[in-house]
Amino acid sequence: MVTFLIERTVPLPRAETWRRLTEWPRHGDVVPLTRVTVETPGPTAVGTVFVARTGVGPLGFDDRMEVTVWRPPTEETAGFCRLEKRGRVVIGWAEIEVGAGPGGRSRVVWREELGVRFLPGVFDPLVRAASRWLFGRAVNRLLRKP
Repeated sequence: MVTFLIERTVPLPRAETWRRLTEWPRHGDVVPLTRVTVETPGPTAVGTVFVARTGVGPLGFDDRMEVTVWRPPTEETAGFCRLEKRGRVVIGWAEIEVGAGPGGRSRVVWREELGVRFLPGVFDPLVRAASRWLFGRAVNRLLRKP
């Protein structure tokens, strides 16, 4: 398992930043070869389940996630969401925090612990680097795209 952290400060209100990061199907628009399907009725809450299918045709894998903490931001508090990854291939968790940044901006902190079943630990440095790059790029795109 690897852990990584992504931090961003963006010129958006917290509510809009939160929306851009937590509308789950949008993640499929910014991650190559990925489609995200929400399996439970909306709106998002504790217990919401969604699946990110990555691959081409039959060659791919599902990253199944469940929302275990859901606290949208308010005027006084930061937003916080925790996802548990429960797939056959990808396991771990992700946390998304959206708080107040300097000058009315929003501050995003994305923490993740990611494991790939059956992949030996010798590959952890590669998984960490690739994950930071991929998720960092996805966060950037989600925050730029209205």
